[in-house]
Amino acid sequence: MLKFNFFNIPTKEEWLFSLKSFIGAMVGFYLAQRIGLPRPFWALLSAYVTVQTFAGSTKAKALYRIIGSTIGAFGIVLMLPLFFNYSILAAIALGIWYGFWIFVALHDRSPRTYAFLLGGYTVGIVAMPAMSDSSQITLPIFFDMAINRVQEIGLGVTCGALAHALIFPSRAGSVVIQRLDQALKDTAQNIRNIIDYRRDFTDQRPNLNKLSSTITELRVLTTHIPFEAENLRWVHNILGSLQDHLSALVPVLSAIDDRIRYLRKTDAGIPEELRYLLDDISDWTLKGGENPYAEAIRIRRKIDDVIPIITASSNWNNMLAANFTSELYYLVDIAEDCFGLRRRVNEGIAGKEPTIEAKERKVSTLSLMVDKRKAWASAFAAFSCVTLTTLMWIVSGWNAFWAAPMMGGMYCLFFSAVDTPVPMLKWQFWMTAASAVPAGLYLLWLLPSAHSFEMAMMLFFPMAIYFGTYLQSPFKSLTSIPFFFTTMATLTMFDNGSANMTAFINVQISQCIGILFSIIFMGICRAVSIQSFIRGVVKGIWEDISSLATATTIPSPINVAVKMVDGVSLIAPRLAVAQKDHEATRSGTLQSAVNILLDLRVSMNLTRLLRAESHLGLSGNSPFRNLVSKLSTYYGNGKDVPKAEFQSYLEAIDKALNEAASLPANNQQNIMVCALTGLRCDLFPTAAPYVPDTTVSNAKAQGT
Repeated sequence: MLKFNFFNIPTKEEWLFSLKSFIGAMVGFYLAQRIGLPRPFWALLSAYVTVQTFAGSTKAKALYRIIGSTIGAFGIVLMLPLFFNYSILAAIALGIWYGFWIFVALHDRSPRTYAFLLGGYTVGIVAMPAMSDSSQITLPIFFDMAINRVQEIGLGVTCGALAHALIFPSRAGSVVIQRLDQALKDTAQNIRNIIDYRRDFTDQRPNLNKLSSTITELRVLTTHIPFEAENLRWVHNILGSLQDHLSALVPVLSAIDDRIRYLRKTDAGIPEELRYLLDDISDWTLKGGENPYAEAIRIRRKIDDVIPIITASSNWNNMLAANFTSELYYLVDIAEDCFGLRRRVNEGIAGKEPTIEAKERKVSTLSLMVDKRKAWASAFAAFSCVTLTTLMWIVSGWNAFWAAPMMGGMYCLFFSAVDTPVPMLKWQFWMTAASAVPAGLYLLWLLPSAHSFEMAMMLFFPMAIYFGTYLQSPFKSLTSIPFFFTTMATLTMFDNGSANMTAFINVQISQCIGILFSIIFMGICRAVSIQSFIRGVVKGIWEDISSLATATTIPSPINVAVKMVDGVSLIAPRLAVAQKDHEATRSGTLQSAVNILLDLRVSMNLTRLLRAESHLGLSGNSPFRNLVSKLSTYYGNGKDVPKAEFQSYLEAIDKALNEAASLPANNQQNIMVCALTGLRCDLFPTAAPYVPDTTVSNAKAQGT
């Protein structure tokens, strides 16, 4: 259960944040009254709903709220007149509407998802209160209602966003740059730790989960950068590309660590020339962004000098050396790109480079990992909750019961992305119930005695200023929103003249019933353990690897790395919790999650193999299709294949290695050999060394 002390003394920044929020809300409230909009309290509430820590994120959320409200308005106009006279169909249609938008929202893990959530529950919070008295409803009223709500919400969020943008605005730029530099610093330290061949290799493998989580956090934080009123917004795509390159480093670093361990176990150990090369890369990385380009070129030339040329007679040591040096080449290339992109960020902030921004590509957030099981379960929970409570409203004849489907559907939407939503929903229930006290005081006693805007503002000031300080922190806002926002939302009853004791008590009871139904249905449909969530993400990663074999367009290694690393970032914090449970630790799923970086390396090598195959024009009649098909089946079956069949994969890899080594030596042939060598090391680390099949290569030579 969430707990929070409402009597903590706010900081100076929190008082200022609250004051700006109050000014924006009061300006919106005042203008809505002067313009003559029918529900001015909607403007006041909307101004508070969109406030965020930074001015840019407040503007972004305001835009998403307007978009979501417009989507909801279309739903009101198009759907409700059609089903208004058919009660059961109307209940089902409302349930489908809520479920559909939850499903859509959970397929976009960026802050844009707020627009989809708003599109879902706007129909409920706007239309259901008006539908409580069917005798007063005519079809044209739905259109007027939708237009008025969009105007009131738009006015409120605009005033709130302007207040935070104009009055001592808080910028995200410095925070983004600080976290970005820390991520680069941590990455450089990881590189030096991993390529340190002198370290103690009896310890655990380096933990790259933290880097994966940092990259995902940065990706979410930088989403609002285009809304910031500073030069940093011109380098938004550069920041995204930098995060993509950091993602691509994760599988490369994992592969390098694995190869160093592998080479140390061989009789020859790590060759001396590779040791010198690793020392050079470590020194180069230590300098970071201060490196001249010439230094990176010098290191690449040293790598070129030690990369062996692979032929049909090349032995396993040659292939290991080729694979290892190719990974070092990737490391230098990606690290140099990261350093260069960081310099371009500084140039963009200084206003020197806005035109290059459009040329920089970044991977869309829509390509991030999606838990489809959670999306379906949450959508069904919302559909069931809204449909059932709406039917209860219709059958019971209790006019005030409109608050039950409204609140039930809204809370299903808001907590659909949470792993375990029930504890949070229980907190919402108790805080909503507690909000009845201040809501009743304002609605039934204080507001009726206020005969001017100034008097109403004075009445709102104490509560709004104090609880507004809790909206800056995500954790504090999560615990205080149900108390503060439900109080403010209840005041909308004052607009429609239903501010009496009977109506107030009925609404309070019905909205608590709605939250209880959301707890029940989310508890039933989303009753999954952390282990189940981890299993779902791991299965999703395996399915993505399996689908590479049948993809019509082979994705770039960076695109694959971004999605896979995002999956690792989802697993990492939950895995740490699950591993504390000794019973869970023994499960095969958790062991697969612990070793998920191995699957990440396999996905990268498989992607490189397929791309090299395509560049060599072998896709139509490729000798490597048998291996690719086997690996696709292996991951498609959840890595659950008979031991004898799995052992046959080693023969397929060796055959493919021999085929690749027999191709004319060039860059693509080298990539193919290195990818196959990586697959052999990853899937069969304890297998005997590869031995070239000279009979096949001699037969090919005689044939040519």
